[in-house]
Amino acid sequence: MTDLSIVIVSWNTGDLLRRCVAAVVASAPSAGYEVIVVDNASSDRSLALLRGDAAAAALLAGGRLRIVENQENRGFGAANNQAFALASGRFVLLLNPDTLVVPGAIDALIGVLRSDPRIAACGPRLLNADGSLQISVWRNPPTAWEIVLSNLRLYRLVPEGIRGPLLLGPHWRHDRRRSVRMLSAAALMVRRETIDAVGGFDERFHMYAEDNEWCLRMVRAGWLLVFEPAVVIRHDEAQSSLKRWSPLEKRRVQLEASYLFQRLSVPRWHLVANQLAYCVTASMQVAWRRVRGDDASEMDMVVRVHARHLVQALGLKR
Repeated sequence: MTDLSIVIVSWNTGDLLRRCVAAVVASAPSAGYEVIVVDNASSDRSLALLRGDAAAAALLAGGRLRIVENQENRGFGAANNQAFALASGRFVLLLNPDTLVVPGAIDALIGVLRSDPRIAACGPRLLNADGSLQISVWRNPPTAWEIVLSNLRLYRLVPEGIRGPLLLGPHWRHDRRRSVRMLSAAALMVRRETIDAVGGFDERFHMYAEDNEWCLRMVRAGWLLVFEPAVVIRHDEAQSSLKRWSPLEKRRVQLEASYLFQRLSVPRWHLVANQLAYCVTASMQVAWRRVRGDDASEMDMVVRVHARHLVQALGLKR
């Protein structure tokens, strides 16, 4: 068994995959490591670019890089599960191919897990390409009162020092280490023991919300999740998904995944309350946009999706 398995799931990521692996090699942890790349039936040159890179070639020659080529796009969770079955590390680092690690980051994440055997996973502070903060810590699962506060911007009535730690997401500065209930799987260090205990990703999720469900399963099993802002990783978000969907289609996919997560994870009364809150607040947003003369087409779609989910949650339609 090695110390660390680094797992990267890729689909049509172009040169980003090569760049990601090269950054891992350049910022190699002190622990022994292997890299497992699972490609979800890419049709571009991403794998050719990876194999042609000197850093990747050195890993391949040393038996520390394994490339799995799927014949179909199995989705993010299922592809990660394939890698988990092959991984031999005591710790598993999930990295999106559009991330860039820096020296010391990987060792620091491992250090957090080693500091307390109750910690299942540790997530870094993510930054966008321009250096701005990327939101990576959210409440989990969502609640009706949170939906109302956020969507109607009533959070502005709550002092910043209270609403940040309470609501997380864009309200929180991501500036201190704390235990949380959800971490982004774009860059996530996980204890192998935890994966063995709670299982991998739920493969009913093709993409989006699978990390919400996985993290919540860990927390409910008694494990801790820790956000560590001292560790910084760059994430050029959505480089792959926007090749597959338009922004509107991507929003729809995210809404469907969020509903599936909530349907599987919360009691029916909680599910109904959330969908009702979504419907009411989205409808109010549509009305406000029309009053202002703004384009409401995206929010019209959001209302229709939430209304359908509300009917499903009420059990009126399956």
